[in-house]
Amino acid sequence: MTISRRNLFKVGMAAGAALSMSSVVRAQTALADARTVRMALGNLRVFDPVVTTADDTFSHAFAVFDTLFGADSQFEPHPQMVGKWGISDDKKTYTFELRDGLGWHDGTLVTAADCVASIRRWGQVAPGGQLLMSRAKEISRKDDKTFTIALKEPLGALLNVLAFQGPFIMRKKDANLPPTEQVTNNIGSGPFKFNHALAKPGASFTYDRNEQYVPRDEAPDGLAGGKVVRVDRVIWQNISDQQTALAALQAGETDFLWTPPVDLFASIESDPNLELQVLDNWGQDMFLRLNCLQKPFDNVKARQAMLHLVDQEAMLRAAYGDPKYFRTVTSMFGNDTSVSNDENTGWFKKGGDPDKAKQLFKEAGYADEKVVILQPTDWAEASNASQLLAALLRKIGVNAELAPSDWGGVVARRAKKGSVENGGWSIFITTESEAILGNAITDVTLPMSGENAWFGWPQSDEYEALRAKWADVETLQERKALARKMQRIWWDYVPEVLIGQQVVPVARRKTLTGLIGLPSWIPFWNMQKAS
Repeated sequence: MTISRRNLFKVGMAAGAALSMSSVVRAQTALADARTVRMALGNLRVFDPVVTTADDTFSHAFAVFDTLFGADSQFEPHPQMVGKWGISDDKKTYTFELRDGLGWHDGTLVTAADCVASIRRWGQVAPGGQLLMSRAKEISRKDDKTFTIALKEPLGALLNVLAFQGPFIMRKKDANLPPTEQVTNNIGSGPFKFNHALAKPGASFTYDRNEQYVPRDEAPDGLAGGKVVRVDRVIWQNISDQQTALAALQAGETDFLWTPPVDLFASIESDPNLELQVLDNWGQDMFLRLNCLQKPFDNVKARQAMLHLVDQEAMLRAAYGDPKYFRTVTSMFGNDTSVSNDENTGWFKKGGDPDKAKQLFKEAGYADEKVVILQPTDWAEASNASQLLAALLRKIGVNAELAPSDWGGVVARRAKKGSVENGGWSIFITTESEAILGNAITDVTLPMSGENAWFGWPQSDEYEALRAKWADVETLQERKALARKMQRIWWDYVPEVLIGQQVVPVARRKTLTGLIGLPSWIPFWNMQKAS
């Protein structure tokens, strides 16, 4: 068969076109991959930041919803959804006007009525919200873009309350739900839209850039400023096994690992494509929370026993290994905040005091009640510490039992107030950023208001009377004196037991940059990914 020059030319043209098309497809695929960020952030189970304060829930909420004010990297408040605001001469009435361009993901406009309903719902459970509601005379809509907060007495910290762990604004019909009932439709006005069609509970959730979102003009700074989105899609991955998560990071199947285990740091540092980065320079204080409603920790002697039982250095070694990542802590306000102090810390003893703990359990009338420790198996540090804690308890004759689950399971179960026989709990381990611990108004772990307090539900009217003064003291010296009085009551009561302070990094591929450093949460805006 003879091939003509014309046919040969046609074949060459076809082959060239095929190669050209293949190159285009590869280029388009590479571009799409560069616009998609995959982040191993854990098993997100609760979407509503009013129902829980879990860090993963707040990271989700910052993507989907927006806030009236945002705190910058120095924790100063700045307008976010608010365009203009003013205060009356008597400092009792605040007027807020929403900025232009705010719209819900369903295409409707954000209104002042949405804001009023969101503040009222949040105000029933959040410490700062409860303070606001106790001072509020009226929170009302003035027009579609304007609402007012009228106070019975001045509250100088109002903007800080709204900015730091303040209300995520939801549609009025969602915000009208009781704070105990979870909002699950994930329709917000924030910089990302929750992709319901691609949701795979237990495996992954997908967030798409909200093309209608209008960021502020200011440069991003903490949770303040312009929330400029530089990627098209973020995929929230749940990879429960941390070795598997690291392998995915090394293979480029994920771009970010929130909690890399310390024993894998060397592997990460030796990989030229990976980098460890500290996003929370303040560090986190690890502690175990006690259920004050149920036996045995409804008895103060049993709670005090735990103070003496815990050997902080041993627990920290079990959790974090290398001492360069941790240190002990004795103040309820952390090591390095402006109100950290040494009041009523005589319980601290190097190595702990198990004999003292055993004696206190005896004085509490401990009768072999089961002590259930919630063990997050996908968080190696807390899992290791939970196992050591169980061993320490068993050694002094306490009937300790581990309840293993992923962190999402811990978040769900810790909300149960019933007995361990009815699905409740006795102890769980968690962390709180030192950056947050210095503010008794907004930190969710610090109230002792009983049923309205954070998980564990401690109650002390004397302590709450002191905490209520926090918003009104005018000088740092006054606040320090108040903090010492609060800490004396805190360690007499023992709502929690400190394990220690740690500063550990996240792990990411070097192609992922622009991450905003914050305590506890991971914003999706500003970050970008190179191809």
